[in-house]
Amino acid sequence: MLHNNMPNGYSETIQRGMYRVRQFSGRLTEDDREDNERIALLKKEIDSADAIVIGAGAGLSTSAGFTYSGERFEKYFFDFEKRYDFHDMYSGGFYVMRLKPEISWAFWARNIYINRYMDAPRGVYSSLLKLVDGKDYFVITTNVDHQFQRAGVDKKRLFYTQGDYGLFQSINSSNNRTYDNEEWVMKAMEAQGFVKDEKGVFRLPKDNSIKMEIPTKLIPKCPDDGSDVVMNLRADDSFVEDEGWKRASAAYSDFIRRHEKLHVLYLELGVGANTPVIIKYPFWQLCADNDKSVYACINYGEAFCPVEIQDRSICIDGDIGEVLGKMCLNL
Repeated sequence: MLHNNMPNGYSETIQRGMYRVRQFSGRLTEDDREDNERIALLKKEIDSADAIVIGAGAGLSTSAGFTYSGERFEKYFFDFEKRYDFHDMYSGGFYVMRLKPEISWAFWARNIYINRYMDAPRGVYSSLLKLVDGKDYFVITTNVDHQFQRAGVDKKRLFYTQGDYGLFQSINSSNNRTYDNEEWVMKAMEAQGFVKDEKGVFRLPKDNSIKMEIPTKLIPKCPDDGSDVVMNLRADDSFVEDEGWKRASAAYSDFIRRHEKLHVLYLELGVGANTPVIIKYPFWQLCADNDKSVYACINYGEAFCPVEIQDRSICIDGDIGEVLGKMCLNL
């Protein structure tokens, strides 16, 4: 199925040549082949490619069960919802900015804990790693939930472009470091009354009697200069690209350079239209520049490609976990 134009901004951004000088017409197409055929073709490409570049967006974690509303939100934030009348973690993060820090950081301790230090409810990440086991691959992701590492990806194969829930940064712009927050998160969860079960996972106490704030002495501060801290999440130009981030960026660039003329599979998983310049546009460009390469995407409701690379593209509109699960059946 052919679309006359790309969504707003797609054609213009690509034609500006942000990554390459390759020109695209602006027309997008979907993949009209049957699901089973597309899945079989993708499995064949995974098995035969010289290298695989995995580009992961929020849709991958959503498929793995990392939702910001519904049951997970109601379980861990029922008291915030009742008092402040917000209904998901995303909007809650903006709402608590106006509250005193003891309450705001109590919210963020819970948010960080369930989205960074807990395993995903479904094993979608494990299925992905099972499929690429033994292959030469690299991951670039806009996700900040650390689930690739928790699933077993070597950090040398990973570029986390937008930060990590597990890191703080100082508000002092001259401080270009990040700080691990795991110890603080665990103390802040305990201070609110959460208790660990036999597996070491924080749960609500039986009577649900938890506090909505932490002691003032637990408000996190920069260990270097005592300044306030914020999450190491890219929101504006204050985002800290520390030495680890720079090494990961260089490793990704080197991987792309070393494989640019080989049979490469650019596998895009759950990347939406919010930040297409990080993964989607470059993947399209890289595929267009290498006749040996293949572009593939699995994305619920947003599976398409430019017509210029449609003969080397596999676009699957569906749940990522279900598609990966089908490919894993014969392993």
